[in-house]
Amino acid sequence: MLKTLDQSLKLLQLFTKEKPEWGARELAKEVGLNHANVFRVLSTFEANRFLEKDPKTKKYSLGIRLWELGLTMRESFHVSRLIRPILQRMMEESGESIFLTCLDEDEALTLDALEPDNVVKYSVSVGSRAPLFVGASYRSIMAYLPQEQIERIILQGLRQYTKNTIADPDKLREELVHIRENGWAISTGEYTPDVLAIACPLFHYDGHVMGSLTISGPIYRMSEEKKAKYMDILMRGKQEIDEIVQNYRVDLSRYYLFG
Repeated sequence: MLKTLDQSLKLLQLFTKEKPEWGARELAKEVGLNHANVFRVLSTFEANRFLEKDPKTKKYSLGIRLWELGLTMRESFHVSRLIRPILQRMMEESGESIFLTCLDEDEALTLDALEPDNVVKYSVSVGSRAPLFVGASYRSIMAYLPQEQIERIILQGLRQYTKNTIADPDKLREELVHIRENGWAISTGEYTPDVLAIACPLFHYDGHVMGSLTISGPIYRMSEEKKAKYMDILMRGKQEIDEIVQNYRVDLSRYYLFG
């Protein structure tokens, strides 16, 4: 590691919302470095527009070049770089398929799907869409929508995909209440026969629902013991994603897959 560069970057990191301005001597005292060395570093940052110097107070603040770099980073930032490793670990721990779904108007859109090497598994194509009323992945989103949107979706019709699909409006409303009470959803062969899914909602940093996280696999592999295990894996994954959403102020609409 280059010692001078490391010290210079540490100086930059001292400029925060709480303390946006620093004098050269003030910084030198803060980091315990020679004033002349700190001044040279600050002058170099100023010359390259990483810092600005107030001509009256002689104090430094962050410059426009850092703002430009921040914009560049924001444009190229992929939420998937943070979230996909969580999905990968969930798949490895459960041995089942993991899906990340987002809300898109009155539909659900599959953003990512990680599948195990099992011969028998449940597959969903990335980019596929589905109605919100059917299956745990999608209903866990619907349960947290405004009531007027829920009623609008119901009025559009509840197609019977399988014999297990909840196509009765009153039963669907009851199920949505249960999901809100529990914080998760489970479905058995509703959208695709012989498939069980356990899902939980994901929320935007401003509080509204924006998607869901799902573990899914063939019903015959889903013993009560395994379902309990998968629920634990699911909730740990949700907690990690929730922290990313809050810490980085991002949403699933910025989720892009990368190679």
